[in-house]
Amino acid sequence: MPHILASLTAFIASATLLTIAPGLDTALVLRTAAAAGSRPAALTGLGIAAGCFAWAMLVALGLGALLATSELAYTVMRWAGAAYLVWIGIKMLSQPRREFPSGMRELDRKGRAFSIGLLTNLLNPKVGVFYVSFLPQFVPQGVPVGPYILLLGAIHAGLGLLWFAGLIAATRPIARFLKKPGVVQGCDRLTGGLFVAFGVGLALQSRRA
Repeated sequence: MPHILASLTAFIASATLLTIAPGLDTALVLRTAAAAGSRPAALTGLGIAAGCFAWAMLVALGLGALLATSELAYTVMRWAGAAYLVWIGIKMLSQPRREFPSGMRELDRKGRAFSIGLLTNLLNPKVGVFYVSFLPQFVPQGVPVGPYILLLGAIHAGLGLLWFAGLIAATRPIARFLKKPGVVQGCDRLTGGLFVAFGVGLALQSRRA
């Protein structure tokens, strides 16, 4: 039991630092909160967390190792993820919106906020390779590997949800300012540029880290 507690403590500390590090997920949730409001941002964060847990399930089942060993599988996922990110980014850059009340209702009604968060996570093979190399390090000896990795994935997803909730709450005091047409347009262009940059970087990555 003590070794399990030590493992969980070390994982939570490491996963917390990784969660709050600036990255694509943080940028996506912040942009959605600023542009469309708290509810779509929360759904986006929930989609990202669901993607993380899905990767944990694949690792627990052993399928995630395919990305770490098969260059073809990794390349296909890499290009699919890059194309998706660049496509989303170009749309934000070329058609930045200036007002979002109708967009907010559309995101809620069609479930687009959740699916954008989910797909952004699932189509990034670096997340899968990271999970393959990261999660098993925290599995103690004598513990069933599959269920324990699912537990770690659930913890990581939970930490992500807490972080996203904090980000969303931080935008509320300045929500009126963030909804100004010029600010909203700037947020779209900034986030679109980040998406294109992440997508191009993913496409140009010739080998796994």
